[in-house]
Amino acid sequence: MAKDCVGESDGLTFWLARSEDYDDVMAISEDIYWGNDYLPHRYHAWLTEPQRVVMLAKREGKLVALESGLVVDDGRTVVVEGLRVCPSERGKGVAGTVQRFTDQYIQRLYPSIQVKRLTRGDNSGPQKLAKFTLLDRRAVLSLRGESVTFDAFLSELKTKLSVKEGPAPELVVLDEGEQLRGVLLDPEITSRLQLPGGAVIQDWQPLRPIESNLEVLRRRGLTWLADRAASPTFLSFHTPPYPIPYNGGSLRLNIDLFGTGLAPARRALLSHLERVRGGLVGMVLVHVYMHRSLWEGLRDFCEVSTGVCRCRDYWEQLFLEREL
Repeated sequence: MAKDCVGESDGLTFWLARSEDYDDVMAISEDIYWGNDYLPHRYHAWLTEPQRVVMLAKREGKLVALESGLVVDDGRTVVVEGLRVCPSERGKGVAGTVQRFTDQYIQRLYPSIQVKRLTRGDNSGPQKLAKFTLLDRRAVLSLRGESVTFDAFLSELKTKLSVKEGPAPELVVLDEGEQLRGVLLDPEITSRLQLPGGAVIQDWQPLRPIESNLEVLRRRGLTWLADRAASPTFLSFHTPPYPIPYNGGSLRLNIDLFGTGLAPARRALLSHLERVRGGLVGMVLVHVYMHRSLWEGLRDFCEVSTGVCRCRDYWEQLFLEREL
């Protein structure tokens, strides 16, 4: 076994990812997530993130797969992300081998891990889902438009909001210090906001609202909004827009909503879009994640006459878990 190889299984050798592997990783990632792939933007940051492992699998020296795991929840949980297999190796059991090896490797590094969690954007059917417990589902509203159309889009949303609600209280911007800490560590937050599976899901990454996860959230550069500073009944944030391969190069904006009130959901969506408007260029894809009861209302809210339109029908984010 080569010096830097960390293991072998079923004809594959396993290696910890390095900065110089970037081009090879991108080569096996073509068309991942319909061009919405986050990894080109996050790969190098992943390599230095605390308590994260990025594992590569090779066959005869050629890179064929990647998976990453982030240890969270006081070391109790590993959140797995980024799984991909090169096209020529798909359907051969490679993904299963990579998942098993990566699980075992991370457990050796972090023996306190008891649970594996992940989110998926497709319904994989009963056979695959039988391996996991389905903790919850969230609805996703996906929009697309050229950045030059967003001013008109936001103007129409403001008009619709004024007609529907009239004067409404401004949402509160939460600082990421004691204010956010007080909100997230409130023992009633899960029931009050109906947190999916009892977790705050940030851009597909589920985190329990506990002290040790606050630093993970702070690293993400989020903008938090709430209907009130203390004991909010609606909470939201957006992840800073980042580049994706879609259509030869686009921006992706993810907005996560927590709570079931349609009125604050509309205000939050508009406010988040206004806050990022100055940084939008080119084609922009916006994905809004929410309680399923909100999807129809937000869909109707976003149906306007400008160039921003839905790019997918109703779809869901699945939150899965299994014991290790």
